[in-house]
Amino acid sequence: MITADRPGETEAQRDDRNLVELLQELRVAAIGVQVIFGFLLSLPFYARFTALGHAQRALYVTAVMLAVVSTALLLGPVAFHRLVFRHHMKEHLVRAANVMAIAGLAAVALTVAVAVLVVVSCVENDLAVILVTVFTVGLFGGLWFVYPMLRRRGSPTDSGPSAPPPAFPDDGRGHTGGAGPKPST
Repeated sequence: MITADRPGETEAQRDDRNLVELLQELRVAAIGVQVIFGFLLSLPFYARFTALGHAQRALYVTAVMLAVVSTALLLGPVAFHRLVFRHHMKEHLVRAANVMAIAGLAAVALTVAVAVLVVVSCVENDLAVILVTVFTVGLFGGLWFVYPMLRRRGSPTDSGPSAPPPAFPDDGRGHTGGAGPKPST
């Protein structure tokens, strides 16, 4: 069956492409969460860590647990892929991995926000802590979720799977604006 994503692309080819793109994105995200997780795990071994108040320690534990959740969600698709490999479940894998990746990114954003909150609370006053935390949450929320969702609203494929592919006019040299060769007529 031909899909509307790319002219001439079958569902199996689309699933293969989507999986490759998703796994590449997860590689980048996993490295980031590993760095944050490593930083958080090293904090208790610094002398100044004992000076943290009860609330700061609770935030620290929250940040560590969010890093655990982030790691599990961002690496989950890799484990899922290994366990269902060659069981003809690629479309289900891509859908589940997409959900895990989005949830994992949300958990990473929260991890960073809470880690920043812990660090800033050690060196600044209440107002600065609030401002930096609000800025951090707004930055991640805006760039990672709000902006893409706003852009997605106007996309041609947002109306559902039956939407026709966008038309790419011929540029006069026999090439179209789309990817790949010009379809034969």
